Amino acid sequence: MFCKLENGDNSFKISPEEDSPYAEVRSAVANFDDPDMPVSTIRAWVLGIIWTVLLAGINQVIVYRFPSILITSFVALLVIFPCGQAWARLCPSISVLNRPLNPGPFSIKEHVLSAVMASVAAQSAYSTDIIAVQRVFYGEIYSFLFQWMLTVSTQLIGLSLGGMMHRFLVAPPSMIWPNTLVQCALLNTLHSQQYAGIGRHRGPSRERFFLMAFIGAVLWSFLPSYLFTALSIFSWPCWIAPNNIRVNQLFGFQSGLGLSMITFDWNQIAYIGSPLATPWWSEANVVAGFILFYVIITPIFYYTNIWYSQYLPMVANSAFDNTGHVYNLTRVLTNGAFNMQAYEDYSPLYLSMNFVVAYGLSFIAIGATVTHGIIYLRKPTWLHFKRSLQEQPDIHARLMSKYRRVRGWYYACVFVVTFAMACLCIELWPTGMAIWELLVALGLARSGVLIAMIQAVTNRQVPMNVFTELISGFLLPGQPVAMMLYVMILLCPTSLAIAFTQDFKLGHYMKIPPLVMFWAQIASTLIAGSVQLGVQLWLPPRSLGLSLSIRDMCSKNQKDQFTCQNVQIFGTASIIWGAIGSSLQFTTGHLYYPLMFCFIIGAACPAILWVLTKRFPRSKLGYVKLASRVIFGGPAYVPPANGVNYLTWALVGFIFQHLVRRRRFLWWAKYNYVLSAALDGGTAVGLILIYFWRVSILQYPLNGTIGINTVQQWWGNTVYTRTLDWKSPPLKVLAPGETFGFVFHTIT
Repeated sequence: MFCKLENGDNSFKISPEEDSPYAEVRSAVANFDDPDMPVSTIRAWVLGIIWTVLLAGINQVIVYRFPSILITSFVALLVIFPCGQAWARLCPSISVLNRPLNPGPFSIKEHVLSAVMASVAAQSAYSTDIIAVQRVFYGEIYSFLFQWMLTVSTQLIGLSLGGMMHRFLVAPPSMIWPNTLVQCALLNTLHSQQYAGIGRHRGPSRERFFLMAFIGAVLWSFLPSYLFTALSIFSWPCWIAPNNIRVNQLFGFQSGLGLSMITFDWNQIAYIGSPLATPWWSEANVVAGFILFYVIITPIFYYTNIWYSQYLPMVANSAFDNTGHVYNLTRVLTNGAFNMQAYEDYSPLYLSMNFVVAYGLSFIAIGATVTHGIIYLRKPTWLHFKRSLQEQPDIHARLMSKYRRVRGWYYACVFVVTFAMACLCIELWPTGMAIWELLVALGLARSGVLIAMIQAVTNRQVPMNVFTELISGFLLPGQPVAMMLYVMILLCPTSLAIAFTQDFKLGHYMKIPPLVMFWAQIASTLIAGSVQLGVQLWLPPRSLGLSLSIRDMCSKNQKDQFTCQNVQIFGTASIIWGAIGSSLQFTTGHLYYPLMFCFIIGAACPAILWVLTKRFPRSKLGYVKLASRVIFGGPAYVPPANGVNYLTWALVGFIFQHLVRRRRFLWWAKYNYVLSAALDGGTAVGLILIYFWRVSILQYPLNGTIGINTVQQWWGNTVYTRTLDWKSPPLKVLAPGETFGFVFHTIT
């Protein structure tokens, strides 16, 4: 029997003592509901739309800057609260279209609805990366209609797939979705203790603390991001030895491993995630993985010249040819398709050592995740799957039965419309894909429900990005745009189905009518996608004929650091997997074939640990088996992240998540997550203010000459550019006309 109740089934009686069978849920989610509480109000929709537009627009700008720190859905959830409170106090009690403009105090259900809408806009649509790569790498600019249909179709297909699995992933009590419990706890705290602190700790309210920290973060951001940028790029060993190539390769920020260990820029610290929101044990294992693979293995491989790496920079986000120059893609493409003869006449493709290690580590992580799942998660996952089909509804499912549920044909209609849009994109524009390939990709994407079920129970998601690129490179060699689309169709429906389902679980816990959640997600998806594409249209370089843009956008030396690192990495991947294809890189007889053994290494690690724990049951190896996936998957942000991001992140995490949590727990419980949100949001807002300050006040009035001989040129803003790190040199420099390395079909 499925976990299911009919709409409006009020025949049961709920005891005040009745609660969820899971302690985690009981501690964070209330076991009662007020069906008369306002939820789908004008206030909730207006706040949701405003923050959807703001998050979509601001994050779409920030994502092209490195380091970039996005305004997360967690920040939006916090900031919406005072906005709703102010609306309740200041807005007149009048009606618009027979709906009250101010229905009274800002309710927790209105808060959830607005926050869910904003959360949809917190992440940039995957399709915007494809559009950017087409523009920057291949000089292809398709119409706005293509971009909009591609974005909306991939986003809403994910919603439809997630909705079709609602009964497996939302209603069953065993599908806990641990991440939503943090949001539930915060929401319940904000609305039930608006003016009091948590526990016995004395001090300012969390709202006041948030405001002070937020303003402080905005003001501080002007130092490392404008007035004293060396505080951000704090590669101090390179300043001491600016012409020592090995020092710059190890400690440099631009083309080095970034082992200087310190930065004073929250952008850099929180680039891989807030250290205040990640458990210390997880941070410790992540930094252990970084040290093993990038502090130890990468230098060893580089300085022993494995894969001819010494002829290239140690760290780079581009692919190279056999002269050490950036790979000239136009020399191996004819009419947008791969030309084998031109490839043989030109050069094999070479990767910097950080890229090689990153791909190998991704393969290890995939192999380890699969084996770990088979050994340790097979029985519990199957048990939870059977429970989801058989278990009785808990208190939350029965409370939700009062509300009209979303019928399956709603999701079917969304799927049909968006599938038709995807087909039009494929057929009306030269994408290189066929309809049958779209059908195969969507069929494979449906298996993502198993990944979602694992995440709902274990809070772990299987990393699939590099693996899907590898497979797509074998299926669609020589067609970079088709390969990128195929990867997107494989990944997006799964990842977005998980995101939408997680939001539905939040609504389930907070008793939001499902139909209201459905329409809120539809509306915010359409709005966010349109805003992101509009911002992206405004951003490109003036060379494309646009009057409003960021000067030198996506260039290596862009003065505001809008270097488009993610676009560069994604574009390089399109060359590796799409333009040239996986078979010319990772099969027998080719340069990077040894990386395929990383799958075996990764698969073997959990098995070896399992055997050892059986042989030595009293040892501490049990802790390692739980951490192995974190160690392998933790350094996944490299590139473009480096040691500055990882090591400072771990240091701050050790202070707050270990020392402060153990020694000042009451302070930590009251302020830690609020401080994290304030630093994230304040720094992001500061970046926007700095950019518009530079554009409107410094750039245009005197043709950008204000401060050109003062603040722009003083030591604190130029010291790091006067090093070899900023010139990205290789260890071995070739003479003009000289080549190195791998010869097609043979290795010399």
